[in-house]
Amino acid sequence: MRRVIFNQKGGVGKSTITCNLAAISAVEGKKTLVIDLDVQGNSTQYLLGNKISDSDKTIAHFFKDNLGLGLFGSGKEGLASIIHETQFPNLYVIASHPDLEALQSRLESRYKIFKLKEALEKLEGFDRIYIDTPPVLNFYSQSALIAAERCLIPFDCDTFAREALYTLMNAIAEVKADHNENLQVEGIVVNQYQKQANLPRQLVEELIAEGLPVLEAKISSSVKVRESHSDSQPLIYYAPNHKLTEEYIALHTEINP
Repeated sequence: MRRVIFNQKGGVGKSTITCNLAAISAVEGKKTLVIDLDVQGNSTQYLLGNKISDSDKTIAHFFKDNLGLGLFGSGKEGLASIIHETQFPNLYVIASHPDLEALQSRLESRYKIFKLKEALEKLEGFDRIYIDTPPVLNFYSQSALIAAERCLIPFDCDTFAREALYTLMNAIAEVKADHNENLQVEGIVVNQYQKQANLPRQLVEELIAEGLPVLEAKISSSVKVRESHSDSQPLIYYAPNHKLTEEYIALHTEINP
């Protein structure tokens, strides 16, 4: 199963959701891969403890290779050689790198939008793949949407985020219609939820009333998230008995019945 976590709004928790769902999957014995396509590299740092300085060991190398800029310039080196083991059993990462930003226009002009999908279809040995994306509909997020089977949309209970949600759903529908008929919006993940506050509860109720696919499991706000980021340990390892961890487990169970 290949999942992309995507929203065009920043700060909604894409990387946190990506890494915590992947970590729970790994704990359950599934060989799991996280691909970090966001130039900020937050998923990379969360799971590996640092960002990767050598671009030859990151997703940037894969895209350079497909432009003929890699060591061999074959465009056929694939993804296996750039996968990093984490300190956690069954959990692996393809790291991001700042070079992604400079590569983007060349990749677009040479129409390399299907290369990630082709490479993932050839990659063997992983039960689940989670793809973290930049907070914009650009070459990398479109590549991820084309490569994925399912899409999770983080939503942070903000009025402006709600207004942007319809534009986002339309953009995903367009990618599905034009490039990936198998792509399904698996659900909207309500993040940073405060159930005692009126506005978040009202916004969620309105989304449900409008027929949007809001997932039942919701993720609360907690300082534990920042602490786990700082310690480079997803919550299932950092605070396995915390309420927030239980919420992530509930979310993972809901999308993996």
